[in-house]
Amino acid sequence: WLLFGYSLAFGDSQGGFIGWTSSYLGLHGVSSIKLFPNTHIPIFVHCMYQGMFAIITPALISGAFAERIRFGPYCLFILLWATLVYDPLAHWVWAVNDKGDPAGWLGKMGALDFAGGTVVHIAAGLSGLAAILVLRKRIGYPEHAIHPNSMVLTLLGAGLLWFGWFGFNGGSALGSNGQAGSALAASQVAAAAAALSWMVVEWQHRGKPTALGLASGVVAGLVAVTPASGFVTPLGGLAIGLLAGVVCYVAVCLKPFFKYDDSLDAFGVHGVGGFLGALLTGVFVSATLYKDGSGNALPAAELPRIAVQFTAAAAASIFSFMVTFAIVKVIDSSWGFCLDSRSEGEGLDRSEHGEVGFDLGPALELAAERAPQEPRAARVPPDGQQRFTVVLEGAKNGDLIHAWSNLCQAGPRPPAPEFKAVYPFVTTVQGNRFRFRGGDPKDMRANLERLFTDQLGAAVRAHVER
Repeated sequence: WLLFGYSLAFGDSQGGFIGWTSSYLGLHGVSSIKLFPNTHIPIFVHCMYQGMFAIITPALISGAFAERIRFGPYCLFILLWATLVYDPLAHWVWAVNDKGDPAGWLGKMGALDFAGGTVVHIAAGLSGLAAILVLRKRIGYPEHAIHPNSMVLTLLGAGLLWFGWFGFNGGSALGSNGQAGSALAASQVAAAAAALSWMVVEWQHRGKPTALGLASGVVAGLVAVTPASGFVTPLGGLAIGLLAGVVCYVAVCLKPFFKYDDSLDAFGVHGVGGFLGALLTGVFVSATLYKDGSGNALPAAELPRIAVQFTAAAAASIFSFMVTFAIVKVIDSSWGFCLDSRSEGEGLDRSEHGEVGFDLGPALELAAERAPQEPRAARVPPDGQQRFTVVLEGAKNGDLIHAWSNLCQAGPRPPAPEFKAVYPFVTTVQGNRFRFRGGDPKDMRANLERLFTDQLGAAVRAHVER
């Protein structure tokens, strides 16, 4: 970004499509007191602030193909993507001339993007979709349900994002002023509204509201309000947030139907949410807020405002998708983007970096299968929580795991009585071995035999190991 990215994004416009100013290369020819046009911000500061956007966008893309890619090819991808996709897009939307007037072709058209709905979120979401259509799915997906490692860390991360987004959106006013306050207020309201609407829709659809859904709703609201934050009233932010929570929830729920493996819903939240927010910016933009913040009247557009916003969003979507598809295809064909199955099973921390996120020592790896006796309250019978393993034979491990995963999913029909009998006591499943804590071993063995014989259409035998 420092060496040439900033020059490509914010240098003198070359036909409205790319920038170039030689003094911006490494900022070698820029005085520390030279201001960015039409602001009170030194170019040094502007370069560093905009660098944050350039850094965060490929990080968002990584959420789409997380848990299956090699680190080296990803580093090359970041360099190519930032140069070939992000820098041109940033110029199209945000570049200005010496007077501070729009210089990129989308900016001159009148497209509004206060803090990156088009440049960051649409670009990241559509690029993530292109990448996962080129690359394979994670091993075991969608047969295995893949849940967050820690809901505590998930909620902590969502809280940090919510707080940091005030700098993301409020800071795009490039000053401590009324427009920054307006962006902060709209962002806060939209995040809370989207969290609420996502939670309500999930509650009605799945029967229970979840903390993961709440966190996803917060991010969806922040994504959608990003392009509008400095241009809309708090009530506009409320409407954007409520719509974003519902629309993004539906988009995420459609993922199993379309059978693509978007690890962290980068497309469903950032792509769909960013596109929705770009359109709603044209609906809820306030001419008064725009003038108060920029000092200029809301620029006239040749097309209706929402048509201009749709054009900008569509252009960013198509450009990002096509170029990213080509980049990922070339890297994957020439170098290999994905891990082998053994390394993926071992985990990227260990296989790619030689470390682990949570170093709990060798105790878990060396622990014997038979658990030590635990102290129990006097009212609990000594054998009330006995541990044992039921081993199934007569079916392939993959077929057993696939059938068990399907049984664990919510469906239109109630679960089989045998499933309801064994499920409360199952602790872990590994291959054809079902580990139990509690329950009668004979009953558990018989129920598993009947359950999987019915599911697989072939005789399955079971025996108990203690």
